[in-house]
Amino acid sequence: MRKTIRFIDMFAGIGGFREGFGRAGGFECVGYCERDQYALRSYRTLFDTEGEWFIDDARKADPKTMPEFDLLCGGFPCQAFSIAGARKGFGDPRGTLFFELARLAEARKSRYLLFENVPGLLNHDGGRTFAAILDTLERLGYFVEWQVLNSKDFGVPQSRRRVYIVGYLDERCRGKILPFTTANV
Repeated sequence: MRKTIRFIDMFAGIGGFREGFGRAGGFECVGYCERDQYALRSYRTLFDTEGEWFIDDARKADPKTMPEFDLLCGGFPCQAFSIAGARKGFGDPRGTLFFELARLAEARKSRYLLFENVPGLLNHDGGRTFAAILDTLERLGYFVEWQVLNSKDFGVPQSRRRVYIVGYLDERCRGKILPFTTANV
């Protein structure tokens, strides 16, 4: 097993996943996807992205052109599920972008998945949206765990609750990733 976990940073924003992985150590970003030009400018300023795979639209990502990676991560757009939005779910084009992550996971069978979104995802459409997401990942062969975590519990000076979804192909990982019962501060 490779000691460094290579990851693709989908819906990269300004690099929250990348920064966290960098601080944790043992991770290498080999590619990223971001559509928003302002976020992209920040991302490229904050991180050395020279030579990395890049695409600006997840819908155009060709799994055959992606480098080898172990972990597919992404904070797929939350506007369609957030209580602050119209909550159109999969009826909003942004709400369907989760399925782009699923498409890439199916094609490449990365060993691990890590996705995040707003807690409103859990109860959207009476829980059916979240059930569809879990079912999709399980049908692709992933064992899935999830947990709502708040950044303030991990030494970040901000209260930001998010649901984290972890998928893995090796059942031996079960219970070793989630749940967190105490914060690591």
